[in-house]
Amino acid sequence: MASDYYFTLGVSKGASEEDIKKAYRKLARKWHPDINPGNKEAETKFKDISAAYDVLGNKEKRKLYDEFGEEGLRSGFDAEKAREYQRWAGSREQAHGAGGQPFGRYHSYEDIFGKAFGGAGSPFSRSARGSDLEYEMSIELLSALRGFETEVSMQKAVVCSACKGSGVETGAVLSKCPTCGGSGRMNVARGPVQFTRVCPTCNGHGQAGKPCPQCGGSGQTAGTERIRVTIPRGVKEGSRVRVAGKGEPGLNGGPPGDLYLVIRVLPHPVLKREGDDLLMDVPITVSEAMAGGKITVPTVDGAVNLKIPPGSQSGQVMKLKGKGAVNTRTKKHGDLLVKLVVKVPKTKDKETLESVKRMDMLYEEDVRKSIRL
Repeated sequence: MASDYYFTLGVSKGASEEDIKKAYRKLARKWHPDINPGNKEAETKFKDISAAYDVLGNKEKRKLYDEFGEEGLRSGFDAEKAREYQRWAGSREQAHGAGGQPFGRYHSYEDIFGKAFGGAGSPFSRSARGSDLEYEMSIELLSALRGFETEVSMQKAVVCSACKGSGVETGAVLSKCPTCGGSGRMNVARGPVQFTRVCPTCNGHGQAGKPCPQCGGSGQTAGTERIRVTIPRGVKEGSRVRVAGKGEPGLNGGPPGDLYLVIRVLPHPVLKREGDDLLMDVPITVSEAMAGGKITVPTVDGAVNLKIPPGSQSGQVMKLKGKGAVNTRTKKHGDLLVKLVVKVPKTKDKETLESVKRMDMLYEEDVRKSIRL
């Protein structure tokens, strides 16, 4: 069943980017596995809201989702061709009547684009390399910064074990396919965009014979594969991690394609990444700001001490060199930029408030002197 990402986050379809971000953060805090250890329901809900935010929190993805649904997010989906097909099919429908079916057995974008542009079961030659696959992986910022190993379970096409990918029954006599003349492809439409599909007789092999009873002649069967992957330190939003040989299987003994993991980094409540630098707001007390001192600051690689100079101001930025993100290409570290935020205690104690008022005499000039319109 298709997911309703707006319903998952509890927002309306017209929600602003800020509303979507707030809704995600609220739900993430509630259902995060660290807060609900051992709770399978929480783990499932956290994955669902993370998947929803991965789409709705991205302008381009959200636009495709709003226009085409989950189908528009599929790897290889061509939105422009889909729109052009939609326009042309609409004009054809008017010509053929509401019940016209100018595309034969094709009834959706998935039918057209899954077959025409390299989806599973769309071989182009008798021996060919398998298609590459893309798999979007949403990970937390700290995991992206530290790197990790994991397993992903994927449903994908695998080589038929009975016919070894040939598509015909073992021992069957082969001859040139009479339907496609040996090309393995057939035209399915005319118009501004030309489409072809796999020949239904030979399933793209170009040769006909008794179909393999296990795969029905396609040479491939549906299967699930668990793949061990390594996410390197420092990956960022949009990074592509290649896993060689884990794409679709090749046709008739051809090599398999590759798997590309497209990284989506979830927002962190404390850390923010800009390039290879990390930004963090760190609260300090009034006395620490005025008299200075040492505070403990958490970093990706562990806590470190930071010296606060006397007379520090709220909003002042201090640098912890080399404590930022690792650049995956240069292997160099960015910096951690710590913005000091002076926190004032909440109190109604008269003596304390009188002491604070006496501090006003220490200001050498009007603190709002530079504020002019």
